[in-house]
Amino acid sequence: MTEPSDLELEVLKAFWRGGAMSAREAQGLIEPELGWSASTTRTVLERMVAKGLLVRRSVHGLAVYEARTGKVDVIGGVLNRLRGLLEIDGRLPASAFAGSQILSETEIEELETLLNTIQPSGDKESK
Repeated sequence: MTEPSDLELEVLKAFWRGGAMSAREAQGLIEPELGWSASTTRTVLERMVAKGLLVRRSVHGLAVYEARTGKVDVIGGVLNRLRGLLEIDGRLPASAFAGSQILSETEIEELETLLNTIQPSGDKESK
C-alpha cells in the first residue's frame, strides 16, 4: 500500500466514518469538505483503489468502495513518518490524541501499542 496524501487521508476519514459506500454516497460526504465535483471524486476513488488505499466491489451492479486498511494502521504510519521527520527517540504518547473526534479510546490504546512496538522506518537499529 502506498502512503496516502493529505487529501487521500480526508477521503479515508469519510470511509472510516461512513463505512462502505458508493461513489455518490462518498461524494455527499466529501464535497462539503473538499469541494470536489462528482467526476473528481470518482477519479480520486479509482486512483486510491489502484494505490491500494481503497477496495472496490460490485453490489447488485453498483460499485461500492471501502477503506482497505483501518484507521489505526494508517494513522500509526503517518505518525511514524512524523517521528522520523522530527528525529524523535523514545515513546510517542498516543494519549495526546484523547480529544480526537475520529479515534475511540480502544483505538487510541491500539495506536499507542502500534507506535511503541514498531520500529520507525529509517531506524537501522533499536534504540
